[in-house]
Amino acid sequence: MSIRHFLSMMDYTPDELKGLVRRGMELKDLRRRGELVQPLKGRILGMIFEKASTRTRVSFEAGMIQLGGQAIFLSPRDTQLGRGEPIGDSARVLSSMLDAVMIRTFAHQTLLDFAAHSRVPVINGLSDDLHPCQLLADMQTFAEHRGSIAGKTAAWIGDGNNMCNSYIEAAIQFGFHLNVACPPGYEPDERLMARAGDCVRVTHDPRDAVAGAHLVTTDVWASMGQEKEASERLALFKPYQVNRALLDAAASDVIFMHCLPAHRGEEISEDLLDDSRSVAWDQAENRLHAQKALLEMLVAPTHTA
Repeated sequence: MSIRHFLSMMDYTPDELKGLVRRGMELKDLRRRGELVQPLKGRILGMIFEKASTRTRVSFEAGMIQLGGQAIFLSPRDTQLGRGEPIGDSARVLSSMLDAVMIRTFAHQTLLDFAAHSRVPVINGLSDDLHPCQLLADMQTFAEHRGSIAGKTAAWIGDGNNMCNSYIEAAIQFGFHLNVACPPGYEPDERLMARAGDCVRVTHDPRDAVAGAHLVTTDVWASMGQEKEASERLALFKPYQVNRALLDAAASDVIFMHCLPAHRGEEISEDLLDDSRSVAWDQAENRLHAQKALLEMLVAPTHTA
């Protein structure tokens, strides 16, 4: 059987993605009832981090342990990757010793190059282009609180960044409409926009974007690697802050999400995470459960002779 990677939401069919969401919900329920599900005994996940992380590292490491396996943390400081070893060489070696590899990196091409030379599944833990694991958690969170997102409207407010790009992919795959509100010049990937067609609309007015929205979400205005642009971005994005008044302009049953970490007082108001419409804490927890479903699917159990 050919190796399957998870580099993008577009790597799977809509039915497969919905199945992962359902399985994530099942695994969450089983854990809360104290029932062990350990299909990955003896399996090892390698985790390569070129970008710092809290939720990605803890959710993948804890997820593998809960599934009966183990995870190894690898940073550029600790490996030859940080000393210039070609990606293809590292992929050949590491994939001969591991059962799957998760990479959190800057350039998306790093993921593509590693996957091209890997003998085991490669998972995108975040790149400058996409963050598909977060979208699995977001889709699970919406399903838990509001049911199917098909036919609903979501609003992305802020930078047309990797999270926004993955929301576009999710809109295509899960069948919802996405309104993107961003400053001129900060629109999402044009190729994804062309692929999305009528299911995604870009505006420069946040209130226009949230009108009728069942889900409103945002992200920090300056991501890792954009620190030098932070002061300029703060001024430019100020009208795009999500606050309680903006949520009031959305649908009456709107929920708010943020992938975290949040900069309170910047992309969100100081009090927004405490609003009853915010589900950001459930969303953060669901990184664990959605990724366990993904790991379970990609890392096939060992077969006894």
